[in-house]
Amino acid sequence: MTELVEFARMNGLGNKILVVDMRGRTDKVTPQAAIALNADPATQFDQIMAIHDPKAQGTDAWIDILNSDGTMAQACGNGTRCVVQALSAETGRKTFTFQTVAGILNAVEHEDGTISVDMGKPVFEWDRIPLAEEFFDTSRIELQIGPIDAPILHSPSAMSMGNPHAIFWVDRDPMNFDLERFGPLLENHPMFPEKANITLAQVTSKSSLRTRTWERGAGLTLACGSAACAAAVSAARTGRSGRTVTIDVASSPIRQPLTIEWRGDDHVVMTGPAEWEWSGKVDPLNGSFSRDANAPEAQSSHENEPEARVN
Repeated sequence: MTELVEFARMNGLGNKILVVDMRGRTDKVTPQAAIALNADPATQFDQIMAIHDPKAQGTDAWIDILNSDGTMAQACGNGTRCVVQALSAETGRKTFTFQTVAGILNAVEHEDGTISVDMGKPVFEWDRIPLAEEFFDTSRIELQIGPIDAPILHSPSAMSMGNPHAIFWVDRDPMNFDLERFGPLLENHPMFPEKANITLAQVTSKSSLRTRTWERGAGLTLACGSAACAAAVSAARTGRSGRTVTIDVASSPIRQPLTIEWRGDDHVVMTGPAEWEWSGKVDPLNGSFSRDANAPEAQSSHENEPEARVN
């Protein structure tokens, strides 16, 4: 019988996050559990942040990141802020160092409750993003969707923030584009051998952007932190903005901007909120869960299922 673990339903600027406490265990949240949790309206998510015991000296935890389709992700800035808030509430600490497959992440919770995450250095080399074709300058690559003589989207900036991103520059509100239709086509375009996060970005001033993202492995999302970082860096790289901008995430119901700073040491620091919603216990093998007494009353199709039995 699989032992249930603690988890919390949280969000980072609307980005739906499940923080699962896998410390003290050697197993992992399975893709099957992720898919089952995402299929339930009560636990539908963009990313699972599974906290494991640290693997490297000087770090506080190893974090596995799962997309809603069960695949692994390399980075999730909004999810990292949720982890910081959860661990800060547990320990009283304000600074943390995490390890992921994409590298080391340093984070701090401020007195006003906002959380800054050092997302590391951006990657611009075409074969490290990666792209299927060689481009000397990835700030503008040859890719478009729509008629050749009047493309709807074209010439994106490409880069990696631990995961691949394509930023399409638009001259009107990103909410006015049918990203739900274009997103899957672009995510899975042959140009991106590891797929890509697709973001529409509108420059609203020299220090502000408005964005909307189709997230690799998760689909149309309310917010994506690494995409906000990619948009900010790409805006500065192409002369559209300075190196510090605020990001108005168009699809987020939370009207609080992210602040992105591309520092002189090349590190990208993202600052924004995180919010706890409710908590419970979950089976990391099959995704069945139960709510704590402080959770909402609504029931769901997978809740309180029998625990899985393992041989």
